[in-house]
Amino acid sequence: MSIAAELATSTELAGAKPFLVRRAAVLGAGTMGSRIAAHLANAGIPSLLLDMVQENASQEHRRNHLAESAISALAKTRPAAFYDSSLAALISPGNFADDLPKLAACDWVVEAVAENLEIKTALLNKVVSHLAPHTLLTTNTSGLPIGRIAMALPSHRRSFFGTHFFNPPRYMRLVELIPTAETDPALVAAFAAFVDRILGKQVVFANDTPNFIANRIGVAVLFDAGNLMHEQGLTPEEVDVLTGPAIGWPRTGTFRLADLVGIDVLAHVAANFPEGAPRGPFTQILAELVKRGWIGDKAGQGFYKKQRGADGKEDRLVLDPATFEYRLAAKPTIPTLEAAKNATRLPERLKILLAGNPAHDKAAAFLLPLLCRLWNFAAERIGEAAPDAPSIDRAMRAGFNWELGPFEMWDAAGVAESVARMKALEFPVSVSVARLLDHEPQTATWYSQHGPQCFSPVTGHWEPIRPQPGHASVADFRRSHGVVRFNPGASLIDLGDGIACIELHSLKNAIGGDVLGMISSTLNPSSDAVRNFTAFIISGDRDNFSVGANLLDLLLLAQEAEWEELNAIIHSFQQMTAAIKFCPRPVVAAPFGLTLGGGAEICLHAARRQPHAETYMGLVEAGVGLIPAGGGTKEMLLRAVDAAVALAPPDPRDPPSRFAQSAELAAAMKRSLETIAMAKASTSAAEARTLGLLSPPDRITMNRERLLLDAKAAASALDAAGYIPPQPRTRIPAAGTAALGALETGIFLMGEAGFASEHDQKVARWAAYILAGGRITPGTLVSEQYLLDLEREAFLSLCGEHKSQERIAHTLKTGKPLRN
Repeated sequence: MSIAAELATSTELAGAKPFLVRRAAVLGAGTMGSRIAAHLANAGIPSLLLDMVQENASQEHRRNHLAESAISALAKTRPAAFYDSSLAALISPGNFADDLPKLAACDWVVEAVAENLEIKTALLNKVVSHLAPHTLLTTNTSGLPIGRIAMALPSHRRSFFGTHFFNPPRYMRLVELIPTAETDPALVAAFAAFVDRILGKQVVFANDTPNFIANRIGVAVLFDAGNLMHEQGLTPEEVDVLTGPAIGWPRTGTFRLADLVGIDVLAHVAANFPEGAPRGPFTQILAELVKRGWIGDKAGQGFYKKQRGADGKEDRLVLDPATFEYRLAAKPTIPTLEAAKNATRLPERLKILLAGNPAHDKAAAFLLPLLCRLWNFAAERIGEAAPDAPSIDRAMRAGFNWELGPFEMWDAAGVAESVARMKALEFPVSVSVARLLDHEPQTATWYSQHGPQCFSPVTGHWEPIRPQPGHASVADFRRSHGVVRFNPGASLIDLGDGIACIELHSLKNAIGGDVLGMISSTLNPSSDAVRNFTAFIISGDRDNFSVGANLLDLLLLAQEAEWEELNAIIHSFQQMTAAIKFCPRPVVAAPFGLTLGGGAEICLHAARRQPHAETYMGLVEAGVGLIPAGGGTKEMLLRAVDAAVALAPPDPRDPPSRFAQSAELAAAMKRSLETIAMAKASTSAAEARTLGLLSPPDRITMNRERLLLDAKAAASALDAAGYIPPQPRTRIPAAGTAALGALETGIFLMGEAGFASEHDQKVARWAAYILAGGRITPGTLVSEQYLLDLEREAFLSLCGEHKSQERIAHTLKTGKPLRN
């Protein structure tokens, strides 16, 4: 058994404590190295970023130029490399000539210089003498042989292995770990726990084979797609739409992905493949593109490029691989793809797309050979590149953002049915799948329907799938503990230990009547759920927590002037968020991905928030010409009041008007107004904290797979501490007319400077009106309900505005905001 296989299957090693990394060093300040340093900073780990001393850089302040330039470039990187720009201070620049002795203070040193065996081994030979005995040393590579690099090391081989971060490291979830025959498995297991828990990555153990797992399979299928395009006379646009969301792959498809990754990078990865892999006409196409310098987005052109047309609009052009000339990109029309769109689940879509006759159906003609080659190729990698099928599936989901890994996809399409088609079309059939069919002729699935196990063609038996401690999904508990309550928009799932989860599963997790009803009735103090459970979580398994309220329902009601019904809906929304806030049991919101509008308001009212690091949260209602009316504006005022009190505690003997007119409250209200009126959405959970959307006790989870159990632990801790729900506040000192005047002046000046349209200003004035408590005397004591009434008044007024209705309609149609 290889060390990778031992690590993948050992229950004992799975429970390893994370390796302690107090300080790290990254050798190489290129794109990958600098971004690894940035993600270390995201995790709160200081690092040393070293690179060469440039020629003629004799002056001391220029010796760190490469590393300093890389750190400066990180601040401008899009998408952002840092959770918050202030984290750049955790990276210290240096150089190989002066700063190698500083490595003695580092717990982990990762080399990330050019993908060249000689360059890597030469640098590592200089490095090892400076390392402390406990230091882990890794080489970051997309496919070079780790064993050959290790053989060149004079020492430190026991604590040396390969890492393969995917670019950009902040966003790409996969890290492949590649031990050598001399690596201590316990050290790799401890480091894997660090990467999982602290850096938030999906760890997959790979054997030391060319390009490891994900690149080996992902680049092979990309070459297959390119060769099939050539053979079948398809266009790049047709291939991209066939290899996109229709089959559970990203929207980039094949050739947009090639441009994004870099065509030169793909050519380099392909050069690492063993004899017999990937070849064909696509190899020549790539070589010509590299020769011309058309290497993708970083060069401004590759398979696609953008060009401004005569009308001033930006046109997207696509390469004709036969002539190497560009033409306007066209939207492909493939009838089977249109039919498959009606299927909401991927297994159904796959069966529709593969069912056609290849002689007459363009989708089947392309996808049948593509997927059959993928499945065969992946099956042959079991025991060679990867220990087992689940490792391959995890690698492809996390490294290439596939919805299903190859074997999960094969099960969904039907293994026996697809093999029958393969034989009928005279496609080769892997020996590995033949062993599966011999072993399980009736069910013929890679994954067992009777518990967590997967067929291994290496052993010829079902092998247990080792659970990863701390990882869980709502679906896991739905299977093991069952559904307590259900409606089309949401479910209540028993998580065990007295904790239940409210899961949203409406279209895009939009908040409509079903969601409002489920949350309000579940958290009602007299409900069975409150009697039977000790705490609740609001979370789910989808890509996004919630896009907010159901805008289509709101628009139709506004257009039909159904004001009473609209008022009732907003009142129901406010009752729902109040049920969250005042529930006798603690409610923990565990958001992830897009958490917008009403989704953010749900979180604001929870007893605690446990967001995933990649949570993009914001009260964005102003973008559609509205204000947060589910209690969001009210909660932002309460946060402003509490922040001002913390900065300058008022003297109890002073009248409320003194605090209401304080500079501290004015500044806090101004920040809240900016967050609402500018529809600010965070680019991370860390930034959500700076926007006032998270509270100091809220903890952030780095790994999406750990979010549910982290939230469950937070809910249990609140219950164990003797949770007492808050009472509705009735003595909130309103800032009143004085603050409102100042806020409205600022809004007017924003308009005069061209930063806010007339309608932007109208929306902002309503938000300011609520935050000030209306046009009342400063210091007047108001209640939460009073502020909620102001929210409803403002919301209904703005719903009646034609420009707000235009904004809503435009957003529903295009997914983008309208500035009118």
